[in-house]
Amino acid sequence: MLPATSKLCAAISYRHLRNMTGLRRQAAVAISQELSRLASHSPGPSTWIHQVRRRSSLLSSRLEEKPFSEMEMSYIKQGEEALQKSLRILEDQDDWKTETVAGNGDKVLSKVLPDVGKVFRLEVVVDQPLDTVYGELVDNMEQMGDWNPNVKEVRILEKIGKDTVITHEKAAATPGNIVGPRDFVSVRCSRRRGSTCVLAGMSTTYGAMPEQEGFIRAENGPTCMVLRPLPGSPSQTRLTWLLSIDLKGWLPKSIINQVLSQTQVDFAKHLRQRLARPVPVAC
Repeated sequence: MLPATSKLCAAISYRHLRNMTGLRRQAAVAISQELSRLASHSPGPSTWIHQVRRRSSLLSSRLEEKPFSEMEMSYIKQGEEALQKSLRILEDQDDWKTETVAGNGDKVLSKVLPDVGKVFRLEVVVDQPLDTVYGELVDNMEQMGDWNPNVKEVRILEKIGKDTVITHEKAAATPGNIVGPRDFVSVRCSRRRGSTCVLAGMSTTYGAMPEQEGFIRAENGPTCMVLRPLPGSPSQTRLTWLLSIDLKGWLPKSIINQVLSQTQVDFAKHLRQRLARPVPVAC
């Protein structure tokens, strides 16, 4: 069913076929049937990852039709690469070791990959619908420094198309300055397909943002956050955060591991507090 649906979606996207109402209606019916079929199942990680990867590949195969510059295309492809690498890591369920389990069920796992190093995986459930969580993490990205003490600033340097941005992030120093201030320049992409959202990223270079005085330029990625409604409870969202960071500098691995796993636990706590805040009423 999915291949047929993809072909119909691709067909109605071509300008000279858009006015063919019969084909459009057929595509709409096919999509509706497919979404209903997917909604009736509770897919495991490999299933929803496969669905996102197929849809993402379909999108990337048509990027050349967009009037992007060579540099913009390079950033878009970097974002796509981060997404695909992140999903491949999450798809492999073997060899994950538990780092910490909080009293509320929040869990941090880790594994060591030959070509990446140690990666961390946060698994939490947030008592907010997916749209609310997605809006906070994507639409309000630059406000993260207002509610996450581990983040000093997030600034969007450039937007490329609908789904890709270049950002500059400043991380706050840890208590006692055990890990001094770090900053990152990243390419980020977001993909929202059906009931699954993926926010992926990795470090990049950006000529207008050289290394900053007082900060060590660290590297991240591939990294991603995956958001899905909790099966049977659409008012709750399951969040999976894959974290891969090279903090640079001379730091013992034991300190790095402790800092990164605690950063993920703290993030979940502060995100919940942010989402639970009263919504201002317009006058």
